[in-house]
Amino acid sequence: MRFRATLIGFSAVVMWSFLALFTAASGTMPPFQLSAICFAIGSLPGIATFIAKPERLKLLRQPAFVWIIGIVGLFGYHFLYFTALRNAPAAEAGLIAYLWPLLIVVGSAFLPGERLGWHHLVGALAGLAGTVLIIGKHGLDFDPRYALGYGAALLCALTWSSYSLLTRRHDAASTDVVTGFCLATSVLSLLCHLMLETTVWPTGASQWLAVVGLGLAPVGAAFYAWDYGVKAGDIQILGAASYAAPLLSTLILVACGFAEPTPALGFACLLITGGAVIAAKDMIRRRAVKAGPVVPSDATGQADV
Repeated sequence: MRFRATLIGFSAVVMWSFLALFTAASGTMPPFQLSAICFAIGSLPGIATFIAKPERLKLLRQPAFVWIIGIVGLFGYHFLYFTALRNAPAAEAGLIAYLWPLLIVVGSAFLPGERLGWHHLVGALAGLAGTVLIIGKHGLDFDPRYALGYGAALLCALTWSSYSLLTRRHDAASTDVVTGFCLATSVLSLLCHLMLETTVWPTGASQWLAVVGLGLAPVGAAFYAWDYGVKAGDIQILGAASYAAPLLSTLILVACGFAEPTPALGFACLLITGGAVIAAKDMIRRRAVKAGPVVPSDATGQADV
């Protein structure tokens, strides 16, 4: 159960790795407009479930604090991320924002029933080092002029890590409530778009397909999978393994011709993959023990003793 939930949670990381590709293919739509449309699409599977099974609507009756956590988590993260990118260079802002996996690993020590081991920290730090190689491939220069953007990026990391940890604390809340989080985020993004941006619509079928792809996976199903994973899976492994997202994203861009392979990318791959394996040491050992040793047998099928 815990292993399966962890895999489901990691599927969100895989889906997030397609975010850069789909965003690049979606044209020049402003970020809040894109967010409003994609989160509306992301809520459709949940809405369809409620139509097919109206009795599940009662699962939306959650304490106000659960709703606050979800809406601040989803909308707050994206609002702060867009603010960071508007007010600081993308590489530096992205790297600061991607401190959230490390913050999840460290913060998990305060969760009931969790124990933070050295391998969790080593795995997360190795992932962070690999992410530095990917995001900072052209160098990093933290200029004080961009303090507002850097601050927004740090708040972005704190928002998503806090959302993930608090979601774990309130694991009794059904994942169905993520539908409500997506709808609320869509509405709030639309309001921000109307106040801050000029509307730009996609041109051509390929751009619309990219927008739909964003809404169905990285900005849709990924949040349902992440919610289930952090509630029922190993949140420390998920935190460390989340550094795979920028790596997978870059590999996808390379495969599609949007980026070039480099030696630094190969080293980053070793760091992030190795970090995830180190962080998952206990789970790998438990599954090996559960599988049991192979007992040799003779030609008659009887075990040797």
